[in-house]
Amino acid sequence: MVKLRLTEIFFSLQGETGTVGLPTVFIRLTGCPLRCQYCDTSYAFTGGTIYTLDQILQQVKSYKTHYVTVTGGEPLAQKACLELLRQLCDEGYEVSLETSGALDVSEVDPRVVKVVDLKTPGSGEMSKNLLSNLQHLLPHDQVKFVICNREDYEWSRQMLALEALQERCQVLFSASHQEQSAAELADWILQDQLPVRFQLQLHKYLWGNVPGR
Repeated sequence: MVKLRLTEIFFSLQGETGTVGLPTVFIRLTGCPLRCQYCDTSYAFTGGTIYTLDQILQQVKSYKTHYVTVTGGEPLAQKACLELLRQLCDEGYEVSLETSGALDVSEVDPRVVKVVDLKTPGSGEMSKNLLSNLQHLLPHDQVKFVICNREDYEWSRQMLALEALQERCQVLFSASHQEQSAAELADWILQDQLPVRFQLQLHKYLWGNVPGR
């Protein structure tokens, strides 16, 4: 029987990525091998509750939405996450996976939208980037940069050009909440005419940094 350790399952508006604003079920898996300095889900590092796959699917079905996001922590730290993703896709959901990019994504079901967070210098975890993951990106996937300062922006801009990321998939530039001015980041993107999507964390502006929202 497939089991996973979950911190929470909740229903909210997607706050980021290409489906921002859409009602979405979030499945937050427990555990993460990274310790990014701006992490807003440290409560998911430990603890959690064991769920069977059937229990997870049953709870997801209780919400009337087409969208499901599997997040963490780092969801791929639990091997059974791959089976969860496959079964969610088999059930007809549009599934996204939010991953740090530090663990191999090559076995993720190709129907899943992979949102790969490339760690910037300001995260404190840049050395954990598994750049071979970029070879497994599909056109519907997304690469996200959380930008803490101008150094992070310049590093992200260089990575964008070096890896031709905009030719592989959609690229997201996000201002680290309460650390990097969102307006300033937007100005930099426009000045350099970068082919990226600027994003804010919508849920934080609506509800603040509250678990389950």
